[in-house]
Amino acid sequence: MSNEILSVTPADALIDEPRTIRVEGLSAGERITIVSQTERAAGVIWRSQAQFEADAQGVVDLTRQAPLAGSYQEVSPMGLLWSQVPEQDNCREVFADTMAQPLITELTVSTANTTLRATLTQRLMQEGVERIEVREDGLVGTLFLPATPGPHPAVMILNGSGGGINEPRAALYASRGYIAFALGYFKTPGLSDYISNTPLEYFRKGMDWLRRTQRPLGGFVALSGQSRGGELVLLLASIYPLDVSAVVAYVPGAVVHSGQNAADPKVGRDGPAWLLNGKPLTHVWQDNKTATWAPFDEGPSPHRHARAIMTALQDSEAVARARIEVEKIQGPIILLSATDDGAWPSSLYSKMIYDHLGQVGFGHVVQWVDTKDGGHSIVFPYVPTTQLVYAHPVSGKINTGGGTPSANAQSDEHSWTAVREFLQNAVRAHLKGRQSH
Repeated sequence: MSNEILSVTPADALIDEPRTIRVEGLSAGERITIVSQTERAAGVIWRSQAQFEADAQGVVDLTRQAPLAGSYQEVSPMGLLWSQVPEQDNCREVFADTMAQPLITELTVSTANTTLRATLTQRLMQEGVERIEVREDGLVGTLFLPATPGPHPAVMILNGSGGGINEPRAALYASRGYIAFALGYFKTPGLSDYISNTPLEYFRKGMDWLRRTQRPLGGFVALSGQSRGGELVLLLASIYPLDVSAVVAYVPGAVVHSGQNAADPKVGRDGPAWLLNGKPLTHVWQDNKTATWAPFDEGPSPHRHARAIMTALQDSEAVARARIEVEKIQGPIILLSATDDGAWPSSLYSKMIYDHLGQVGFGHVVQWVDTKDGGHSIVFPYVPTTQLVYAHPVSGKINTGGGTPSANAQSDEHSWTAVREFLQNAVRAHLKGRQSH
C-alpha cells in the first residue's frame, strides 16, 4: 500500500486564487514528472509538464521548488498552469466556452510505485453570480451581478482592438463584489465590425444606463479597459470627468490613435477611430511628419506594431495635438504596462501620462505598475501566457504582443493584485468624499 499523496489546496476556487500543489510520501531524492492538462475553449486540450526531485522529507512542493526540467524553469506555484500550450495551433482562447463553466485541470504524477491524480478547479463565476445579456438603448453588452446582497460599486469593462465583449474580466470582477458591465462597441452582433468612427456618446450612454438600472453603491462607476480600451477609458474620463469615478487603464495609449489594425478598410487605418458630436477626434497619425507603417508592414513575421507607433511619436507637434487631456480626469487612475509590449509602447505611454500628471499637480491617486520584459497581454493570474504570436482578429496580420511566458505570468499576477487594491481604495475614497459634501 503506497502512502504517496498528490494534493491541491484549495482544490476548487476562483481563477485568481493561488494554489499549493504538493506530492508527499516519496523517497528522498526521488524524481517525478507532473503533467497538467486542461480542456479550454472549443474543447481544445492545453498541456504542460515538469520534473521535480523530492527533498529529504520525500516532498515536492511547487511553492518552493523549481523544476529540474519541463515547461517552465523557476520557482512558480502555478507554473504548470501559465506554461500550458494548446495541442492545436492557432488557439489563443484560454477560457471555457461559457463563463459559468469551470476550468478543470487534471494533474497526473507518475512515481516509482504508482500514478497519482488530482484536479484543480478554477472558476470565473462565483456561485450565485448572475449573467444578463444587455440589448437595450442601443447598447450591446453583458452584465454580471455579484452573488452577495448589494449595493455594490460598478465597473464598466471595454475591450481593445479585437472588439467583442470581455466577459471573463466582467465575470471575475462580479465574483469579487462589483457590478460588472462588459460593453461591446464593435465586432459584436448588431454593431459595426470595425473600430472606425465609434461615437464616444455610446459609452456615456452605457455609464448612464448602468447608474440608472443598477444603482451602484454611492453612484460609483469605474472604467476598466485594455489596449485600445485603455486609451478609451482615459479618453472617456477626460471628456466626461463627472461620470467616471476611477480609471483602470491596462496597456493604455497616452494619445488618440487612428483606426489602425481594427479599421474599416473603406476608412483606412489612418482614418479616425473616435467621434465626438459627430466629428473625428484629432489623432496622432494626422498630419504627422515622421509616421510610417513600414517598420510594422515590412520584415518577417511576427510583426511588432509598436515599431510603427514609435515613428509617429517622433513628431512632437502631432503628439501634442493628439494627447489625451488626462489632467481633466476627476478620480484616481491606475496604469498597467510592460516594457516589451509588441503592440504599442505602453510603458512609454504610461510614463508620459504619469509624468504629466505629476507636473500639473494632479489631485488624485495615480499608480503605475510596469512589468520588466512583459508584453501587451495583461489579463489576470493563472492563465496560460505562452501564445505570444497571433493573427490579429480584425486585420489577420501575424503579430506578437511581446514579452516572455514567465514575465507575462508575473505581470498577470501583480497587476491584478494592484487593481483589486486600487479599486477598494477608490471606492472607499469615493464614499468618504460623498459624506463630506
